[in-house]
Formats: sequence, C-alpha cells, structure tokens
Amino acid sequence: MFDLLIAGGTVVNAEGEARADLGIAGGRISAVLKPGEVVSARETLDVSGCHLLPGLVDAHAHLREPGLTHKEDFDSGTRAAALGGVTTVLDMPTDEPWTATPEQLQAKMASAGNRIHVDVGFQVALSQDLNLLDRLEALAPVSFELFTADVPPPFLFPTMDAVAAALRQFSDRKTMVGISPGDQSILMGSTERDRRGDVAAFLASRPPMSEAFGIARAVLAAAGADAGIHVRQINAALGVQTWSRLRDMADATVETTPQNLFFTADGYATPQGANLKASPPFRAQEDVDALREAVASGIIDIIATDHAPHSVAEKAARYSAFADIPGGMPGLQTLLQTMLRLVDQRLIGLADVVRMCSRNPATRFGLGRRKGAIAAGYDADLLVLARRQQSRIANAEQASRAGYTPFDGWTVGGRLDHVFLRGTQIVRQGILASPGQGLIVKRES
Repeated sequence: MFDLLIAGGTVVNAEGEARADLGIAGGRISAVLKPGEVVSARETLDVSGCHLLPGLVDAHAHLREPGLTHKEDFDSGTRAAALGGVTTVLDMPTDEPWTATPEQLQAKMASAGNRIHVDVGFQVALSQDLNLLDRLEALAPVSFELFTADVPPPFLFPTMDAVAAALRQFSDRKTMVGISPGDQSILMGSTERDRRGDVAAFLASRPPMSEAFGIARAVLAAAGADAGIHVRQINAALGVQTWSRLRDMADATVETTPQNLFFTADGYATPQGANLKASPPFRAQEDVDALREAVASGIIDIIATDHAPHSVAEKAARYSAFADIPGGMPGLQTLLQTMLRLVDQRLIGLADVVRMCSRNPATRFGLGRRKGAIAAGYDADLLVLARRQQSRIANAEQASRAGYTPFDGWTVGGRLDHVFLRGTQIVRQGILASPGQGLIVKRES
C-alpha cells in the first residue's frame, strides 16, 4: 500500500512529458503508474489537468548564515525556496566567516538543524590552504568554489598558474569545482571606477572580455588537470561564444541566471537600479539576445538564481560609487515563475525547465541518484503546477528578508498549487503547510 497516490497528472521529466499516476511510500517515489491504474493508498490527491515536475534544485544561492543574518537566514531563505518550488538549495560559502575549513562547514551544517524548510547542500570555498582538502572532502560538500576576482586575498586565485595548480589537486577526487569567472587584473586596472564611480565605470571594471577570459582560463586549466568544473553565471555574448567553442575540451558545465535573460544595464538608470546591482553586471540587449539563444539551443546547462539578498536599508542607502552598492538580489522564490515566463515566450518548454533547473544541477552536484527526476526510487520532491492558471509575482508575497523581487508585477502562465518534499506536502496553495522538513544533503557521487 502506498502512503500517497497522486493521480491524474502529466509527469514532466527532462526527456519529455507523459500522463502517469505516482505512488509515494517512505518519502520516495515507489512507482510510476499507468493513468487510472487501481492501487491501494492511504491518501489520494487528484491533480487532473495539472503538470507534475520534480522539485527544483537551485545550484547557486546565498542563505547568508553565519554572520549576515540581517540579510537572510536559513529560515527565511528556505521558506522562500519552498514557496517557489525549490526543494533543494545549494548554499554558497561566502558568508561571515567564509566556509573554508572543516570546522566551519561542520558548524554550518549543525546550525541549519531543523530550521530549514527544504533540503540544503553546502558548498565550500577554496582557500590558499589546499592541505584542508582531504578533511573537507570527507564531509561531502556538494562542491568546492574557486574565485578568480573580486574576493578577499585568502580566497583569490588570480592567475592561470594559480587556477591550474588548484585544479590539479582535484584530478583524482570524486567531486567538482565551481569557478566564478573574472579577471583581477582588469578589475584592478580599471582607473575609471576609482575616478568616477558611476555606472559606466562599474561596467568598465567588469567587461565581457573579463568574463570570456575567465571562462577560457577555467576550461583550459580543467582540461590540463583532468578535473571537473562548473562555470558560474555568465551573461555576455563574448562569454557565450568562448564557452561554445571551448566547452567540449574539458569536463565542464555552465550556468546563467533568470535575471540575465530579462534585464539590461539600462535598468541601472531606473528607480530600482540599486536593487538590480549585482556582479557580473547586466549587459546590452545584444548580450541578452545571445544568452537567450544559448538557452534555447541547449548550450547553457543550468539556470540558477544567485539568490543574494541584502536588507532594504542596505540597498536604499546612499553610496559614493555605484560599485559600492551591495551586489545581489533575491531569486529563490521566483525561479519557477521566471522559467515559466520563458515557456510563455516559447523560448523553452517545460521539459527544458526540468533539465536546467532539476536534473542537471542534481546530477552535476552529486545528488543525481535522489533528486532531479520523477522516477521510481527518487525522493518524492514534487511540484503540482496548474499550467492553465496564472500567477502574479508581487513584492508583498516575498518571504526573503530583501522584501522585494526584481520581477514585481509580472504575470506568468502557471500556478504552483502543491509542493512535496520527500512525500510530505510542505506548501499548499501558497502557504507553508509543514515547516522545518528540510535535511542536509551531501554529495553522493
């Protein structure tokens, strides 16, 4: 007997869609059944006319604990995730202090405890002390993160030699390295930024050339070291061209974010300019067009949010330079809705949403045996989407401490009616129904 039968829906996986019923037992999908197949279940949920998607996996989010909880914390961040259909959050290590030692990673895991509403995997920062790798790997973080620009010196790998030397440490390790592309020499050489401090100076300090060089350096270093890498968010046409030409040279994947598919640098001149400020900066319309084409053609492997909230006061304060505005914006709660916007625009289909936001991130970050698909044996992390309905994105409904969304006022095709985490309904009709159900997940492969 199943604990739960979800009947009448259309199952969406990365490979396509099919009508099926789902039998849930022990927190996992026990069986994918023919529509209307007679079985016994303690409870039945009729989702006729709805689509069933695997819970989304956000591979790039900042939950801000420890040390920065005035911006976000485990409770508020994962609450936003649950309400948006993100059932697994992969948390970045750039908190205060940065998560870079075994002790810091263990403390972070212990702090999350029963305060998380969805499953969370932790990523650790590579520091100059590479002797920590064995002890860190034993704790099974979902990735190690390597930074090539715009970070504190202990975590900076600014040259090809430094990146290659670090990646050689991973040639025999069953893990993966996330690389944020950038070029410290261009950043340091941007005298315009120091002299003027306006938007143009900020853009000049982080040009498309910097992104493209960072991508090339990462892929070439990975090829030479025989290491697996994941290139963090890209958004420039030159970066897309570089990635397209080099990506097959190494075990490499790449991501972008929803905001990079909709906004340009012109947004910085609007009233919400401070709320849109992040790094890499938004580009020109031709860059957005190139990125959207890359998404449509399958060149982009993963879409993640780079959820990086700041307090309302921090974003609203006056700064002497545009570059000094805290960079980042919330995104966990709106990932599914922004992806549905792309479906509405016929850029992608629902199966592509699952591929880029569920299956690929789960597989790449070592969770692919449990997450990212609707199949027997997988965690019953499920979204019930009423595709024929509409939903509206609004600041007032955001659970993040940022208190806003850059997508405020957008209407999208699809209403998220139910969210299940390992078979437990955690969201019902936009309300968090079963709080604190999340677990810490670790890399399995």
